[in-house]
Amino acid sequence: MKKIMFAAVAAMSMLAGCDQQQSGEAMNKLSSFFNSVKPDTLLLKDLKPGVTTEAQIRSQMGEPERERTFTDGSKRLEYPRGPAGTNTYMVDLDPDGLFVSVTQVLTAENFAKVRPGMTEDEVRRLLGKPTTVAAYRLKQEHVWSWHWLEDGVNRDAMFNAHFGPDGIVVTTSRSEAEGGGRH
Repeated sequence: MKKIMFAAVAAMSMLAGCDQQQSGEAMNKLSSFFNSVKPDTLLLKDLKPGVTTEAQIRSQMGEPERERTFTDGSKRLEYPRGPAGTNTYMVDLDPDGLFVSVTQVLTAENFAKVRPGMTEDEVRRLLGKPTTVAAYRLKQEHVWSWHWLEDGVNRDAMFNAHFGPDGIVVTTSRSEAEGGGRH
């Protein structure tokens, strides 16, 4: 907590010497930083279906990593809590820009949906941004990995989707998170 407060004071002092445009950009960066370290309970606080607006969500949660707009005008905003976080939230909005639901997608149920033959885009829509991406030239594959709590509470693990050169899932695997599965 002291580190966060120090970062805030340092950022505020830097803002004092900036012109208005630089100050606005710096404030956006500072806000993004605080949203990235904000506890999930604060990040998701008071979201009310049919009431909370997209602007309120962006103000509270920050800019999403990715935004998808569907043919009916509804949207899905992606909020990974990484790089070492174990949650990724998908926030769904109706065509009027009102909050519908939020879902933590890094779950055993969602990982079980990843099957050989899926495209990178299909996997990304399901799980969000991977924690890491590794290329294995000799095997001619690249592996996307997501950090998650395997038991839902305290056992860190990695779920891995292995893609062939064509960007199609060939297999999935599980591995220990750095540090032997406990952080």
